Amino acid sequence: MVKNYPRGNKELQQVFSKFSVQDTIGWFKQQGVILRTEEDGRMFPYSNDSQTIIDCFLKLTSQLNIEIKTQCEVLSIQKKENRFLLKTNNNDLNADTIICALGGHNKTSAYQIIKDLGHTIDEPIPSLFTLNLPNETIKKELQGISVQNALVKIANSKLNYNGPVLITHWGLSGPAVLKLSAFAAKEFYTLNYNSTIFVNWIFPLKPNEAELELKRIQKEKHKALPHTNPKFDLPKRLWEFLCSASDIDNTKPWAEISNKQLNKLIENLCNSIYKMEGKTTFKEEFVTCGGVNLKEIDFKTMQSKLVPDLFFCGEVLNIDGITGGFNFQSAWSTAWLCSQSI
Repeated sequence: MVKNYPRGNKELQQVFSKFSVQDTIGWFKQQGVILRTEEDGRMFPYSNDSQTIIDCFLKLTSQLNIEIKTQCEVLSIQKKENRFLLKTNNNDLNADTIICALGGHNKTSAYQIIKDLGHTIDEPIPSLFTLNLPNETIKKELQGISVQNALVKIANSKLNYNGPVLITHWGLSGPAVLKLSAFAAKEFYTLNYNSTIFVNWIFPLKPNEAELELKRIQKEKHKALPHTNPKFDLPKRLWEFLCSASDIDNTKPWAEISNKQLNKLIENLCNSIYKMEGKTTFKEEFVTCGGVNLKEIDFKTMQSKLVPDLFFCGEVLNIDGITGGFNFQSAWSTAWLCSQSI
């Protein structure tokens, strides 16, 4: 489970031992919300609609007479003796205990209130984003095409992930790309989101394995036209695109394909090169790498080690996971620990 979290995985081992995925499933089931799990472990409400979760919580707050103050911005928090004074744009509030659950932000200023209380904020930067390929023809010609298992890698890095890859009008997206963006969030930030990206469209096959298969096809189906016979279960349009990129004439049969063209096709299948220039984040994908420094939190209780009676849960902490319910799970589990502790 914790392998799905680029940051906070060690701390979450302790948290998930107290409130696990099964506890979450059971809790939501009690509220009448059924969850389903995808083959790759990602989890969603059975309705496939996030409004189901929102409605669940709003219903409970009503039943439990929990007041939600909207349009009420907290401007500052001060600890005075054993109580907190909160200054808001409406009025001042007093509290015995505060749970800070303000989510993740891409602006350091959003964390100023927490910094003023003495906490360290690890620089917030984006995680979970698509890779923009503005000058690559693949995104212009093949948007909407997906491959079920491709490997995506950053040049000069050991970081790579495989899984479904989607070609969009921006560039590359899909679970494998989003997972790479999460685990390589700091690397991409350092590179200013400009990097060379390698894609193996036929993973887990390696170049030598692809070569053996293509030479077998060339020998057995020497009269067939490569363009019209997609191989390796690739979408037809992608296969044709890679053949054209390998200088293979769509009127020439396999028998007339030169070794040079074959080698180029193998390279394009197993090691396509794309120039990433920027990123795109969407509302449903945006996650923050960074937040409250984890060394300043007691993960047995989620209480601040610096300010008694101040608790933290969710993405305000320097914890983030890949897409598919993992960020929600860390939020549910840390929130549960907060409530139990209080």
